[in-house]
Amino acid sequence: MSRSAIVTGGASGIGLALAHELVRRGASVTVADIDGDGAERAAKRLSAEGAVSAARLDVTDAGAVAELYHRVAAENGGLDLVFNNAGIAVGGTTDELTLDHWNRAIDVNLRGVVHGVHAAYPIMVAQGRGRIVNTASLAGLVPAPLMAPYTATKHAVVGLSLALRAEAALRGVKVHVVCPGFVDTPLLRNANPDLPKTEIGEHAREAAIEVQRRLYDADALARDVMRGLARDRALIVAPASGRAAWRGVRLSPSAAARVASLAARRMLRPR
Repeated sequence: MSRSAIVTGGASGIGLALAHELVRRGASVTVADIDGDGAERAAKRLSAEGAVSAARLDVTDAGAVAELYHRVAAENGGLDLVFNNAGIAVGGTTDELTLDHWNRAIDVNLRGVVHGVHAAYPIMVAQGRGRIVNTASLAGLVPAPLMAPYTATKHAVVGLSLALRAEAALRGVKVHVVCPGFVDTPLLRNANPDLPKTEIGEHAREAAIEVQRRLYDADALARDVMRGLARDRALIVAPASGRAAWRGVRLSPSAAARVASLAARRMLRPR
């Protein structure tokens, strides 16, 4: 396992599960999160199993991201593995969404990843090694109605990651993008954070269950991600139902759009 790792959005959900798997595999992990107290609690919880530190980090602040990534690299003699994982859920019918919804999704879900790549990639190129793992979503591969800003940013993260992977391979750096289906995390209980409320946003977890029936477990996803890294997968898509949906899109985009329309109808049913 790589020696030095950073996980953004590491205080809970997917990020915490990833940090746990990394610590179990012997990595020295920095848990970074905008919730500094949450990051401290996560680090304390994981420290019994290995070397863990905590940092408060707002991924929309490019300078703060660069400072943290360079500091961790200096303290550990390099930066081996970065998970640009922080993100937010933004949902609602597109006609009720404000520009604040769009801008916040772009700032956190896309620019947050851009800031992480911009900070980590030069470090890894200079040392001739490293892995960048960006968290997107199954919504970055398939039609995902009622969450247009989220879907747009996740498609962008997939495109960024695959483009960088092709380039980075020439410099000894590996790039991966994680595309999970709906995962049972606090993200679904805190949709549209600090933004105008929407009907779907208020019932995001229930709406997700309408589509996927059973939410994916974050710890199971983290194990799937580690297997994907070991196999050098460009796209790590999970669970199996997510891979089936992705396959369906590739086989028939029109049919996939019809299925998405039916899913939207289910999610919009009166509650």
